[in-house]
Order: sequence, then C-alpha cells, then structure tokens
Amino acid sequence: MAQPAGGSIDRRALAQRHNPVLRDFDGRSPLSVGNGEFAFTADATGLQTFPDLYEKGMPLCTLSQWGWHTIPNPSGKGPADFRLTEFDSYGRKVGYATSSQGQRELYNWLRENPHRLHLGKIGFVITDRSTVQPVEQTLDLWTGILRSEFRFEGKSVVVETCCHPRLDMLAVRVRSGSLPVSFEFPYGSGDMNAADWKHPEKHSSREMAHGSRRIDITRQLDHDRYLVSVDWQTPAAMKREGPHRFVLQPSEDAEQLEFVCWFGKSARSPARLDSAEKTFDASSEHWGQFWSTGGAVELAGSRDPRATELERRIVLSQYLTAIQCAGSLPPQETGLTCNSWYGKFHMEMHWWHAAHFPVWGRAPLLERSLAYYTRILPSARERARGQGYAGVRWPKMTAPDGRDSPSPIGPLLIWQQPHIIAMAELCYRAHSNHATLERYRDVIFESAEFMASYAHHDAAHSRYVLGPPVIPAQENHPPRDTWNPTYELEYWADALAMANRWRERLGLARKSFWDDVATRISALPVKDGVYLADENCPQTFTETNRDHPSMLCALGVLPGTKVDRETMRRTLHKVMDVWQWPDTWGWDYPVVAMTAARLGEPKLAVDALLMNTPKNTWLPNGHNWQRPSLPLYLPGNGGLLLAVARMAHSDGFPSDTWTVRSEGLMDTL
Repeated sequence: MAQPAGGSIDRRALAQRHNPVLRDFDGRSPLSVGNGEFAFTADATGLQTFPDLYEKGMPLCTLSQWGWHTIPNPSGKGPADFRLTEFDSYGRKVGYATSSQGQRELYNWLRENPHRLHLGKIGFVITDRSTVQPVEQTLDLWTGILRSEFRFEGKSVVVETCCHPRLDMLAVRVRSGSLPVSFEFPYGSGDMNAADWKHPEKHSSREMAHGSRRIDITRQLDHDRYLVSVDWQTPAAMKREGPHRFVLQPSEDAEQLEFVCWFGKSARSPARLDSAEKTFDASSEHWGQFWSTGGAVELAGSRDPRATELERRIVLSQYLTAIQCAGSLPPQETGLTCNSWYGKFHMEMHWWHAAHFPVWGRAPLLERSLAYYTRILPSARERARGQGYAGVRWPKMTAPDGRDSPSPIGPLLIWQQPHIIAMAELCYRAHSNHATLERYRDVIFESAEFMASYAHHDAAHSRYVLGPPVIPAQENHPPRDTWNPTYELEYWADALAMANRWRERLGLARKSFWDDVATRISALPVKDGVYLADENCPQTFTETNRDHPSMLCALGVLPGTKVDRETMRRTLHKVMDVWQWPDTWGWDYPVVAMTAARLGEPKLAVDALLMNTPKNTWLPNGHNWQRPSLPLYLPGNGGLLLAVARMAHSDGFPSDTWTVRSEGLMDTL
C-alpha cells in the first residue's frame, strides 16, 4: 500500500542504485546523455567510436529537436498536389490523404520529409576494434555523467561524457591517454540511423573560424543549415582530414583531453562556450535538483521478488523521458536516440510520452512541448475546415511544420484530438492559476469545437455518433465500416466536459452544444457482457484480439464516467484470457494496469506491468524494446510512470507483498 509523502525516501540512494552499468559493447543497449532538446548516444568508449556494432541494434546518433533535413522533391510537386481519397460521412464526401495509387513518388516524399538528422558522429580514432577492451561503463543518474573505462593497447583510458542541461552541447573529459577524436558529418536520411554516409558530394562542412583552441563549422544540406563549434581546454590541435571529417589530436605528452562540442540552428555560434569543467558542474547540479524534486516511488522492503526490477524501470523511465521527451516538440517514439518513422512524431502518442510529467510533479517538462499546438493552429484550422468541420483537427504523423503525413491509417485516427485538453487539464491541476487558463484556452476551445462538430447527430436514435469513417486507437478496423469506438466515445464525453469547465474557470458561459454532445454521445458498445473495441465489431474478442486493447482505456486512462464497472471487469479478464500479447505495444501493459487499479485488482495490475512477453522487454539501459526495427519505445516508459502513479493513488499494489513509499505524486485524470 502506498504511504503518503513525508520526505522519507533517500532520493540519491534511490536513483544511484539503478545506475546502468555495462561491461561490454551491447549493441542493443547503449547509454545516452541529453536535456530534452538534444541527446548523444555512446558506445562503451563513452563516444561513438564503433557505430557499426550498433547498426542492427540501437544506432548511435546525435539528435535534436531542431535538426531536420528535407531532400529536394524529385517530382516538383507538393502537399497541395496530393490527391485525397474520398470517404462517405453520412452523405457528405470527406477527403483524406490515405492512398499512394498513381502518386507513389509524392506519397513517399511527403512521408519521408522532413526527417530528423544525425548532427555528427564523435568518436575515438581507433581502427582495430580488437585493441579495445571494455572494463566498466556507468551512467551516474544523480549527476548525468557517463563514465567509461576501457583498455586500449594495454593502457587504461577513462572517459567522462555529459550534456549541458540548457545548451545543445556535449562535454568530454579523457584521462590517461592521448587518443585522437574525430568529428564526422553525414548527409540526411530518414533511416533509423538518421544518416547517409555514402554521398559526401551532397552536403558541405565549411570552416568559418579556426583558432588555436576552437573551430566553428557551418553545415549545409540542400536548403538546411546548422552550426557546430568545438572548443578544447587542453593542449591539442584540430586537423581537417576529409570533406566532412575533422580530427582533434591531443599533444603527445598530454595526460588529459577536455573539450566541448556545441550544435545549433542559430545564425552564428556563441562567442564563448562553457568549458568542459563548467558543463560537468552544470550537469551535476541539474540532475541533483531533478531527483531531489518532483515525484518518487520506492519499493524497497517489498517481499515480491519483482520489486527491484519494477523500481529500476520506474527510475530509468524518469531519466529517459526527461532527456528524450521533454523538449519543445512532441517526441518521436524513439525520442532523440534514433529515428522511427523518419524521425517524425505521432501526436496520438504525445500523451503516452509526456502526460506523466505533471503527475510526477514536473509539469514544466510537458509544457515545453504543448506550445507546439499553438504554433500549428493555422494548419490545424485549415485541415478541419477542408474536411467541413469547425475548430482544429490535429495531425497524426508530423514534423515541426504540422503537416499530416499520408498514410492508409494515420489521417483517419481521432484519439489524438482530446489529448491537448487532457494534458492542459493536468497542467492546470499542477498550477491552478489564470496564466495557465489563458495559455491553453485557444487550443482547448478549438479542439472542443472540432470534436463537437465531428460527432454526427443520429436523430432517429437521439444520440451522437463517431464515424464512419474512423480508425480507432486499435488500428486494425476498416474505416468505412467502423463507428463508435469505445475509448473515443468516453474520451469525447470527458474532454468536452473538461473544455466547458475551462470556460467556467475563465468566467465564460458553458457551450450548450458541447454539453449536448457530451451528454448524448452514444453508449459504450457491449456484446456478450463485455465492451467491444467499437460498435460494429464483427465478433467479440475473436477477429480483433490483437494490437491495443483500447476498450480498457475508457476506465483507467480515463475516469470512466460512462463505464459500467462490472462490465469493464469482465472485459479486463476476457482481455487477459484471450489477447494476443505478442501483437501488442509497450503502453498496453500500463493500460491494463491502470484499469485493474481502478477496479481494485492490484495483483492483476502488477502482473500486467511485469508481463513476460516480447513487447514488454526492458533493456539494461531502461528502454522498452519492441522489435528489431523499433529497438526502443518511449511510450512504454511514459505509460509505466502513469500507471505507477495511478496505482499509488488507488491501492494498486498488493498490500501483503509490496511496500510502496511515494512522494510528490499527483493523481491522474
């Protein structure tokens, strides 16, 4: 049973007992340092010395929120030229970007561009892998410093690596050795490694300044440009060794090499850069403050032997989401580690990546990315208007420009629409002030306008209907034959009610239309005593028992105002009995846990979080592995933190075998 916050948790001990420790080149589990806007993933040398060892596992990349590249369009056409597929919506034709037929080249270009860019590989100049013997690599969570010790040609080398907490800058300190370090830059690619090393002629790396202890480089890739500055504080010399390769050679008698490497999109490099020493100090201060504040959960003393592993996942998920999912844009599903879906982010996943931040007492880490919704309001309005709806329709798979990528599934999803309302509500609960109300009023009100106008009024049955066409969160349903998905019905009712409460907080009158839709939205579909994924499911849990068990989200993720709890209990147990778990995703186990916790079934909640199935694999670095082409999945980490908070607030752990101490947690929705 969870204990109330009382300052009883030794925060430093809790974090550091789960410091990741590696003793070899683990191609599936490299370690990263970052700050939410920028991240650097290293091999066992503390740099990116042997990227080939990781290509088939988890690639070594240097990624940012601002670093994107667009390949010139070979067709000369753009989004306005893309032909939409018409779907019938109660006698009205609505166009969606779902088909590549007759326009494959444009379809592929729109999906693949812009793509996130590997900003540069930083590694030791070592040609023979056999000369390196890893000894031990530890990521100290309390300081954010990665310490890597290895032997090179029989000599000990110690490397410390960290990321500046406020700048997109890496700091490196190398002791006991004069190993040269290379800085190499690729062309852009939407592939998982975010780099194309085969076309040096397609981009340029120009030296803008080169002093005795600093070099500034301008990178140009087609119409995209960024800057790189390297500043070293110990005796060394930088030499250019190719069109995109620079090597920093320490002095022969040097016992230590210290440098910082800054990346930026600004017009010019900073006149001065913090030293490596100052950056290490800033990192230590930042992470000490991070772990000392916000939420914490400790499971020490539990008699269940799985408690240590669950606590490890909780601690590492806090670190990973802070460095990967707390930037100025919604994160891609692989964050700032490597590319998934060309580096684009999926708006329906934003909740799973980042909604836990206010729940764990760190609302500002979510609010950094919520400003994105305001920035893309014009394109979201245009999308809704073009389909004949009011308000704003948010994209599904997108990039900084807010343009929706064509897909047979994505443009027909709707469950991302209420997310901004729900996330803003969590932020308001974290700091209930007028500034918060004003900050999100436009995106909330226009989201609600779309949701109300999207619901079709079925006069014959005096109800509102969602779809067709629609594809629910459980994506294996045909859009033309699907309507009233259970999760989305509950979410529509809850979010429209939240939007009207937001109006009341601002002293505005409630919108009667929103209330009408929320009140008369269709009942959640039931068959054989359990909830269906949608009203037109062909059979119960037979043809559709894979992908997300999304009907469970109506109670657990959401408070379940329309849910009959005993029906949901039967649904939960049916899902546990017959679902095809290898075909699920990392956030599905937290969904099950949250539903079980709401229903007062703590054993099932814990069992769901720790289910032994491929998509619930958790690597030594704390990442949630899904498949070879998706080697990490941050919605699983964010979902875990949401589930644990929900369980801590609802006696969601078995009291006879678990001892749970929690501090600084807010309840979920």
